[in-house]
Amino acid sequence: MSSKPAPRGRAARLARLIPAGRARAARTPFVLLVVLLLGGGLLGLLVLNSALSEGSFELDDIQRKTKSLTDEEQALQRDIDAYSAPDALQRRARELGMVPGGDPAFLGPDGSVKGVPSAAPRSAVLTGPRAPEALSTAPSTAPATTPSGPPAGTPAGTPSSTPASPAATTSAPGGALRSAPTTPTPGR
Repeated sequence: MSSKPAPRGRAARLARLIPAGRARAARTPFVLLVVLLLGGGLLGLLVLNSALSEGSFELDDIQRKTKSLTDEEQALQRDIDAYSAPDALQRRARELGMVPGGDPAFLGPDGSVKGVPSAAPRSAVLTGPRAPEALSTAPSTAPATTPSGPPAGTPAGTPSSTPASPAATTSAPGGALRSAPTTPTPGR
């Protein structure tokens, strides 16, 4: 009944360039291309999302381990601080038989001695606790040597193996010998 009017002018020229029968055939590859692009995009987003969630779990595990190691580091630092506190150092030094020293002397770069050194107080040396080796070994059955004279059986004129100076060694409780501090030689 009614037919389409024929295009005129510019529209007629454009209609001749694009044939009407192939329009449906040319549409199919375009639709397939769009569907493939959308499907590939969705698959890419799925892979990206799963990779991000896996990274998130790894990050959570690493943060948990970091917190655990930080707590352990802080506990070790507290232990170090407790062991290096002055009262703890003094207590452990006394357990080892150490005594506070006297006045120190210092050597200058040219070898000169600055200050007058003094030994530890005699009362601190004699009344200090036993040395660890004296605590760990059983008391020996041999008689303790005294610094006042030569051992029995040694002629009076023969030098003995014990020192003649009472300041060089002292007898600690339990029969163990302990050497007293000596003054340093200048220049050494």
